Amino acid sequence: MVLRCTSFALESCAHPDRRYSLADLLKYNFYLPFFFFGPIMTFDRFHAQVSQVEPVRREGELWHIRAQAGLSVAAILAVDIFFHFFYILTIPSDLKFASRLPDSALAGLAYSNLVYDWVKAAVLFGVVNTVARLDHLDPPQPPKCITALYVFAETHFDRGINDWLCKYVYDHIGGDHSAVIPELVATVATFAVTTLWLGPCEIVYLWSILNCFGLNFELWVQKLAEREPLARIEASLSEQMSRRVRAVFGAMNFWAIIMYNLVSLNSLEFTELVARRLLLTGFPQTTLAVLFVTYCGVQLVKERERALALEEEQKEDKLKPE
Repeated sequence: MVLRCTSFALESCAHPDRRYSLADLLKYNFYLPFFFFGPIMTFDRFHAQVSQVEPVRREGELWHIRAQAGLSVAAILAVDIFFHFFYILTIPSDLKFASRLPDSALAGLAYSNLVYDWVKAAVLFGVVNTVARLDHLDPPQPPKCITALYVFAETHFDRGINDWLCKYVYDHIGGDHSAVIPELVATVATFAVTTLWLGPCEIVYLWSILNCFGLNFELWVQKLAEREPLARIEASLSEQMSRRVRAVFGAMNFWAIIMYNLVSLNSLEFTELVARRLLLTGFPQTTLAVLFVTYCGVQLVKERERALALEEEQKEDKLKPE
């Protein structure tokens, strides 16, 4: 509710000519599907969608809504199975038992904790979004699958809150996010707001600092790669080799994302255990094996992204007048 009221206030200040009313605020704040669990929509998007005079459904939209409802039911069953039979949330709380697990099982357990949290969010927002789409709204989509995340810039478990933070804080301060200092200020401000919203405590502080560092470190590496001699070295590589090198860094980044978020999803002690086993006691066999499997996964994700980009280009070409 705090985020919704803030969005309403900021949009009212930004557009005083539109004269939003108390009824607009009440509709925005207490729209039932979004009221309890979200997702958050910025007020300008919500108001534009509910103000449509004659909303029209696109062809096949009802079929997609039914399919989404079916997927949500399947995901609910998957969450129930994970919660009751796989003990992925219980095992990390028993460090004595977790320390006896082999390195590969421990890595899989850490990964499964984030997958479970993603599935839980996908189920929650999937059900809410299905109801909202029946009301002719276009709500924020469920979070991107954790398996497909290998850059901090795309890491979020709630697209609605991510859109809110980007619109009012991150993009407002950071601009095009190409300069180091404005990006640093933007990320610090964004995670400061996030920390206040989540509730300041040691774990939240640590989570914010780690993810803020990860987001900035990506830009620092990018800027470094654009300078000589690294830029010349990359230019001399073939397209395939350049993609392989980027996938190696993507694999390391993937595990940084897991470790940084495992702090808030589980416990600092379990995160330390996983880090110690993967980086110290398991080096080099476990470290290289986990990175190799992750590298293959990043390559698959990159190929999928390339295929989707080609499909999007083909659609745009078909829409262009000859």
